[in-house]
Order: sequence, then C-alpha cells, then structure tokens
Amino acid sequence: MVVLSKIYTRTGDKGDTALGNGSRVAKHSARVTAYGTSDELNATVGVARLVATGEMDAALARIQNDLFDLGADLCRPDMHLDAQSDYPPLRMIQSQVDRLEAEIDQMNQSLTPLRSFVLPGGSPLAAHLHVCRTVARRAERLTTELATLEDVNEAALIYLNRLSDWFFVASRIANDNGEKDVLWVPGANR
Repeated sequence: MVVLSKIYTRTGDKGDTALGNGSRVAKHSARVTAYGTSDELNATVGVARLVATGEMDAALARIQNDLFDLGADLCRPDMHLDAQSDYPPLRMIQSQVDRLEAEIDQMNQSLTPLRSFVLPGGSPLAAHLHVCRTVARRAERLTTELATLEDVNEAALIYLNRLSDWFFVASRIANDNGEKDVLWVPGANR
C-alpha cells in the first residue's frame, strides 16, 4: 500500500533519486529517464481522456493503470526477485500485451486499409492520441536503450511497442473510423 503523507523529502536535492528497491541513482540515469517518460505518457493519456467518451475513455483508463504498472516495473532493477520475495516487484505480464492486441484487432475490423500515411490530426481526440503515440514511441526507445545497459522485463518492452500501435489505430477510430483521417500527399507543396 502506498501512503504519501509528505510530498517533498529533500532527499533528491542533490540530483539523485531512489529506485523501487531503495538504491539511489542519478535523476538523469537511463532507468529514471525510461520510467519518467512512461509517466509523461500517462499524463498525455490523461489529456486525451478529457475528450474521450464511452469505451474509448474506459480503454484509456485501463492503459493509464497499466502505465503505472509499467513505471513500477521499470523502477525495480532487481529482475532476479520472484513472487516469493518479501517485496516482489510488480512486473508487466503477457496478458496486458494480449489485451492490447485484442483491442487493436477489434478496432481494426471497422477500418479500411490505408493507402497513404496518416498525418497527426483530424478530430481533437485523434490529435491527442497521436501525441500519445509519439510519446509511447519515445518511451519505447528509451526503454530499449535501458535494456542495452541493464536487465529489463521483456513484457514491458513488448507492451510499449503494442501501445503505440494501439494509439495509432485508436486515432483512426476517433476520426470517424478513418473517414476523417488526414492523409499525407507526398510532395504536395513542392
């Protein structure tokens, strides 16, 4: 259980922070940058939810919760701990990836195949979802960079990869099932 009675602690005033296992690292470390970007992504999803309704809003709420799971996973470098540990780390799992894939497949059923790349925009929700998509891609790049330096849960990497795809397909749904997608016209302004 999390109890936050005091928001500032002064323990990070010199540029370091505590990871989930209690070890301290620089605030600009690859691990902190990766989970910090997943937190930024969560904030962009929160903005998208301001204009989302119905099942889209519910799906975005599930993703926000998953992104907290992702942050918890990434802030615990001790991959060797298991469920029998006194404080087992929360890890992303395959069923979270499977849910995204099922939702992508379900959304994609109502879309016509693309014949051009889509420019970010269209409806307000689609524009917000494109911002989410690009921040998800950045979070993925930073997490794969972290994985070259330290152990990272493979399910976390796969989740981020699927999540950016989810945002792309959802943006098309938000553009009247792709009817209002803004398509790229190569060389249109030459």
